[in-house]
Amino acid sequence: MNKFEIVAHRGVPNEFPENTIPSFEHAIKLGANAVEFDVRLTKEKIPVVYHYCYLHMITSLTGPIFEYTYDQLQTAKYIGKDCQRPNNYSIPTFVEVLDSIGGRIGLEIEIKGPESEVTNIVGLLLNKRKHLWDSIEVTSFEPMLLHDIKEHCPTISTDLLFPRSESWMDLDVVTYLATHRAKLADARAVHLHPSQLTEDVVRNIRKQGIEVHSWDVNDEEALGIISTLNIPKFSTDKLQQAVDFCNRICM
Repeated sequence: MNKFEIVAHRGVPNEFPENTIPSFEHAIKLGANAVEFDVRLTKEKIPVVYHYCYLHMITSLTGPIFEYTYDQLQTAKYIGKDCQRPNNYSIPTFVEVLDSIGGRIGLEIEIKGPESEVTNIVGLLLNKRKHLWDSIEVTSFEPMLLHDIKEHCPTISTDLLFPRSESWMDLDVVTYLATHRAKLADARAVHLHPSQLTEDVVRNIRKQGIEVHSWDVNDEEALGIISTLNIPKFSTDKLQQAVDFCNRICM
């Protein structure tokens, strides 16, 4: 039994297009505890699962996703070196993902924003699926979006995402900003990059009643940090590597 919860970041993007149902299904097959995915709104405010603002980052379409209707997005084809298999997968809706894999694996739902109405839209859909709440955490870099989602879904776990440190930012400032932004969000935990994790940072944030999780845990050094500091949950783009590591140290 693993001592960590392993979150497959956007599924298994080196084998299937990221943020697609086949990518999430493969994460289930490989033994992830949860999958992370991103929610954005289309032009007509339909929530879809896609990470970037711009479609041309990984699809055949150009321009920002918020200028496209859902029907227009269905013409998008995934492209890029990370997609090893030929595909005709489409950008899924939030509802399609919830109803396809919800209840079968944990869900880490990142609300990208910045639309003020996104929490109302997402919250209404989650309220129709309260049986999934225990297996869901909602994350965002925006404290106000997390604060608002709690008004719609009071018992869903919410975690604050904290960005990589800026060049001027030492770890004392990381600790201070992460703690207070998490408090503003009424968040259960804050997600830090491995480069921000030290014994002092983790201890001081936990003293405030806030747990520490991590993101971008993609190499052996980062996995070692997670293990040493007893970080209970982390996301990774290298799912098989993380599963193998956790199996080794938990034997």
